Amino acid sequence: MRTPSTILLVDDEPGIRRSLGEALKDEGYHVVKAERGEQAIDLLHNPDGEGLQLMLLDVWLPGQDGLETLKQAKQLRPDLPVVMISGHASIDTALQATKLGAFDFLEKPIDLDRLLLVVGNALRQSRLEQENQRLLAEVEGGRFFLADSPAMKRLMADVALVAPTEGRVLLTGENGSGKEEVARLLHLQSPRKDGPFIEVNCAAIPEELIESELFGHQKGAFTGAVRDQKGKFREADGGTLFLDEVGDMSLKTQAKVLRALQEGRVEPVGGGGAVGVDVRVITATNKDLAGEITRGRFREDLYFRLAVVPLRIPALRERPEDILPLAEAFMSRIAKQYGRPPRHLGPEAKDTLLRHDWPGNVRELKNLMERAVILGRGSEIGPRDLGPLAARNLADQDPFSFPEFGSLKDAKDWFEAQYLQREMRFQNGNMTRVAERVGMDRSNLYKRLKALGIEPRES
Repeated sequence: MRTPSTILLVDDEPGIRRSLGEALKDEGYHVVKAERGEQAIDLLHNPDGEGLQLMLLDVWLPGQDGLETLKQAKQLRPDLPVVMISGHASIDTALQATKLGAFDFLEKPIDLDRLLLVVGNALRQSRLEQENQRLLAEVEGGRFFLADSPAMKRLMADVALVAPTEGRVLLTGENGSGKEEVARLLHLQSPRKDGPFIEVNCAAIPEELIESELFGHQKGAFTGAVRDQKGKFREADGGTLFLDEVGDMSLKTQAKVLRALQEGRVEPVGGGGAVGVDVRVITATNKDLAGEITRGRFREDLYFRLAVVPLRIPALRERPEDILPLAEAFMSRIAKQYGRPPRHLGPEAKDTLLRHDWPGNVRELKNLMERAVILGRGSEIGPRDLGPLAARNLADQDPFSFPEFGSLKDAKDWFEAQYLQREMRFQNGNMTRVAERVGMDRSNLYKRLKALGIEPRES
């Protein structure tokens, strides 16, 4: 449940502060009040002021006026939306306030419905801008998208082609493989990047509520509907709607989603008339939708609407080249996040990671690296820091489970081949580093690999 937004109300009239404050509290907002511009700026300087998410600011104030207060507020908190209010302001004043960064301008006497609409829009726009900045930083930082492997390079090439279009995309892949991250990347590389990115997990919403969640409802439409709700389709207007786990929707909901896609309109539960929406829909599932169609659990016509461009996200075990770079990237980011010293993977930890089959995919790897950074000691991550994963891998091993050999020389050759191939994996095919690690001259290493029937892998 979202924490109530905190609004700073700045007005020198006690009656205005009381009436607007009560109206905002009735809508679930937390209200902080000030009667002078200087008080408002002091609050923004205060550490508690970081929790303020919107300011309602009167133009005409005793002492420092509203325009000067707006200017100082934007210098302190450029991200803070400010809505100006005034009883007798000119067009020039409104224009000046807009140039200084005001989100909107309301005239007294204030219409409460108009006030609540503007406040809701300002807070929503602020959240979307913050979320887009966060997503862009994460994507630019390489989260989930290290593309050393051929499989990920192909996927990223497809994303680059599809993102700038309006084509609907169906993402398939195992849990934890990064479907949500690819959906966000498609949004951020599209012409809709400045619009909202709205995510709905279809599997997490009860059947009786998902229609209201998607299409909205009118006040009183059902028990508990105490106010109108726009619904995710309308919230995503002008942007992207991401329907995760779309294969878990009921046939009834599927029919209504199909109709919304066909008509470009949604109708809230309880009536009120259909409303046009401009939305790009991206969907994802870990189910075999072709099989679901055969079993009568998914509509074929909806499938063809959603899967204009199908993209499959490879499982982590299909992209082993990415395991160690991803692990190091996660550790670096997590160490910085928690203020821990940087750490690196030791040889045994690398071996453990490479031998694991990763049923939880990239999400499992990220969680494991977070655990290792938090609980590990020393600069090097060892098997002990990998906890249950290392224990499980060790339990699966039999120290005497190796092939039968005709001679000691054959056994030595087998061990040497295993050892050299492991070092080649650890060093990502950099043969110079492999030679240094094993203590051999580079040319002799190549000769030995050829004798053992091993193909060298240069980076």
